[in-house]
Amino acid sequence: MDGYDFPADVQYQSGFGNDFSSEAIAGALPRGQNNPLVCPYGLYAEQISGTSFTSPRKLNLRSWLYRIKPSVTHEPFKPRVPSHGKLVTEFNQSNSTATPTQLRWKPVEIPDSPTDFIDGLYTICGAGSSYLRHGYAIHMYSANKSMENCAFCNADGDFLIVPQKGRLWITTECGRLQVSPGEIAVLPQGFRFIINLPDGPSRGYVAEIFGTHFQLPDLGPIGANGLAASRDFLIPTAWFANNSCPGYTIVQKFGGELFTARQDFSPFNVVAWHGNYAPYKYELSKFCPYNTVLVDHGDPSINTVLTAPTEKPGVALLDFVIFPPRWLVAEHTFRPPYYHRNCMSEFMGLIYGGYEAKAEFLPGGASLHSCMTPHGPDTKTYEATIARGNDVGPYKITNTMAFMFESCLIPRICPWALESPFMDHDYYQCWIGLKSHFKCEDANGNSREM
Repeated sequence: MDGYDFPADVQYQSGFGNDFSSEAIAGALPRGQNNPLVCPYGLYAEQISGTSFTSPRKLNLRSWLYRIKPSVTHEPFKPRVPSHGKLVTEFNQSNSTATPTQLRWKPVEIPDSPTDFIDGLYTICGAGSSYLRHGYAIHMYSANKSMENCAFCNADGDFLIVPQKGRLWITTECGRLQVSPGEIAVLPQGFRFIINLPDGPSRGYVAEIFGTHFQLPDLGPIGANGLAASRDFLIPTAWFANNSCPGYTIVQKFGGELFTARQDFSPFNVVAWHGNYAPYKYELSKFCPYNTVLVDHGDPSINTVLTAPTEKPGVALLDFVIFPPRWLVAEHTFRPPYYHRNCMSEFMGLIYGGYEAKAEFLPGGASLHSCMTPHGPDTKTYEATIARGNDVGPYKITNTMAFMFESCLIPRICPWALESPFMDHDYYQCWIGLKSHFKCEDANGNSREM
């Protein structure tokens, strides 16, 4: 079996946070216990834990994998040569910079030389430390070749991958995921995976969280339904490779550094598995947005797909928020996002289409508005909105999908992001044209602009 050849009808299980069972061969899952003396078909039992053993039951994440050979069967890890050099998971004054300036990047070009997902991944910004198990990193990737006889494993945290250009065929130890632009994939800490590029050039965004996992946000007064539905999250079904190979490389990200180990078999040799800790994907078009129907503007938090909460109620280590197609109907209301300063920091990307508040924000680009840095619609958007007045009537935003990674931690920016040739140094100009519309009456009752 070969992970490069994905069938057109990959099968999935559905549900967020469920307990799943899947077997590629009938009878491969042990019955009645997790770790029998001899597993069916002579398989090895191996557990992968996403939380401590003693975490409360409602938070406990773990899965049992039944594999042809255990993952411990490999040579010692060694530092990867050549080293990567552009991955960061511990942010400090020696490797990153703090700035309150609004930042924007143009879409990154696809590299000319052969570059897979690992080598095409680079950190933009982040905060905290993977060593301290608290924080996050935001990466981007640009690649043009599939990974070959090489699997990636992130020991630092969970990856949330947002492809913007080109499909991803992701083989994991739990099975296979086909992920297209407009979908996302979450690869939890510790799982080995390989990413192939059936369309060739690929580009996208990655959020990484340390010490916690994504969950669905509470709905509060919304009630039982709306936003992202549990049933729309898809989990792989068991699939395995049973082939020896002269050399297979495991690339492990550990503390932001890359290490490699060699083994003589595919890591995707899991014949069956069960548990509640597994990779998954979600199609963003299935999101059910909520909005105001009379006046004023809802906060962007109403569009949260996934959240990684902190111990402080209502404060997220990282929220994944989207701005999907939707109707705007509020009366007497400035409908684009309002001007604001936020105690959270916002990293935004655009998957396709345009963004309602920034005329020159391009798919594949990115922006960063840090804690208490003012931002909002550009001059063109503001003037066009005011000119239309309040008689525009209901209006549907179509053919767009923007998103935001939002965090309570203040990000530090990596030097290569600040020095990037794709940095838009004129970003600030989009607001410079905003002029005063203030009017008042003089002592004679005459209106005048100030």
